[in-house]
Amino acid sequence: MIEVHLKILPPLDSDFLPASLWNRAYLQAVKQSGRGEPLAVALERADGSVSVYRTEVFPHEGSLLPANETYLERLVKFLLWQKGGYKVTIAGDPRAAAFIKQVFSPAGKRSFDFHFMGERVYGKPMVIEGCPYQEAPEEKETTAALGRHLDGCRIGFDLGGSDRKCAAVIGGEVVHSEEVVWDPYFQKDPQYHFDGINDTLKRAAAKLPRVDAIGGSAAGVYVNNEVRVASLFRGVPPDLFATRVRRLFFELKETWGGIPFEVVNDGEVTALAGSMSIGDNAVLGVSMGTSQAGGYVTPQGNITNWLNELAFAPVDYRPNAPVDEWSGDGGVGAQYFSQQAVNRLLPAAGIDLPAQMPLAEKLSQVQALMEKGDARARRIFESIGVYFGYAIAQYASFYDLKHLLVLGRVTSGEGGTVILSEAQRVLKLEFPELAESIRVHTPSEKDKRHGQAVAAASLPEIPEPKKAKETGDGMNE
Repeated sequence: MIEVHLKILPPLDSDFLPASLWNRAYLQAVKQSGRGEPLAVALERADGSVSVYRTEVFPHEGSLLPANETYLERLVKFLLWQKGGYKVTIAGDPRAAAFIKQVFSPAGKRSFDFHFMGERVYGKPMVIEGCPYQEAPEEKETTAALGRHLDGCRIGFDLGGSDRKCAAVIGGEVVHSEEVVWDPYFQKDPQYHFDGINDTLKRAAAKLPRVDAIGGSAAGVYVNNEVRVASLFRGVPPDLFATRVRRLFFELKETWGGIPFEVVNDGEVTALAGSMSIGDNAVLGVSMGTSQAGGYVTPQGNITNWLNELAFAPVDYRPNAPVDEWSGDGGVGAQYFSQQAVNRLLPAAGIDLPAQMPLAEKLSQVQALMEKGDARARRIFESIGVYFGYAIAQYASFYDLKHLLVLGRVTSGEGGTVILSEAQRVLKLEFPELAESIRVHTPSEKDKRHGQAVAAASLPEIPEPKKAKETGDGMNE
């Protein structure tokens, strides 16, 4: 009953069904029906913070059920990966709450999300509850004024799947930076990771007169410097993960004398770097690389305790959408804004590359074809750009957004220019109000080289030395 008509189709994927257009059509249908009922989704995290999203839905019955179920399941899925939470409260129709409880359960369609959010991220069993709309939990958001500290001698690092980046920073200026190749994914012994990270810190420290603070970023979920989930440690057995990896950065902090030491998700640091460079807030950072990474700086200039894992947030609602092999879900960001997207579109583009070729190399091959003016390669980047334009509208429904910072290996070169051009074209035709209100940015060459490292280095605050009390005789004690 929900009809969607795209003004621009991805050249290589005519079946694409944008979440943003579908949601807009659904909400318009609810409003026009005169039968809309209020509904709120509240997500509680382990620290007691609560996010609340309010909307309107059809009565959960009869011929309206299919549309309601699509809207509700995809909404909760998006919110879980944007905000995070081990406890979800559906305030409204109890039948809607019962539906979500069945879907997000050990035996439900979203059993992966049930186990991941509860046990792995928050260390608590996931709970789905229902209540009347008027009894919805109150919102209690937690933000942190993390970063933007440029005083002293600092080290900034970023841990990737193929290299470790670090920079030595004095007063906000980079005096040394380097990349060191490593292979962390399938290492079983966490000592490999400890030694590698510590080696990177030592290399940067050698370029500084002293080290006052250390800040870092890496892909994954980090809560108060604790590693909860991170692909860098995927090879470490669960028992060693619990005993060595979870508090790895606390161990490193002790090794460096207990100086201020902060580690957060790389997407958050990307957004922070963008905010520092732009000189404004309300920034969403989106990186298209091995996977899709996201990060957000609030209008007040703070970092949230949300997950912002946009790689697993839905952007395509077609029933047969490409499936993410890790989560088992279809239509999520990783299949549209990463090396995986380029690989997926190769057959439709008519480009034949060896199946065993690594995805990063396939991307390089396609980018090389693009630089030569190959029309097949261009259609791949045009398709990703159309995807992205519709996805930006989806993100704008969930984030208070003024600036969008776009980066990552997929956006390098001429292909990146095409992606952004197509995305802007979609916004102008489908969402003109967003085309006017959201500014899209790409990092400058300086920011590409040093922005992330400086932002990471700026994470910890260096406490001021305690002033000695003056005694009555004027002497300090």
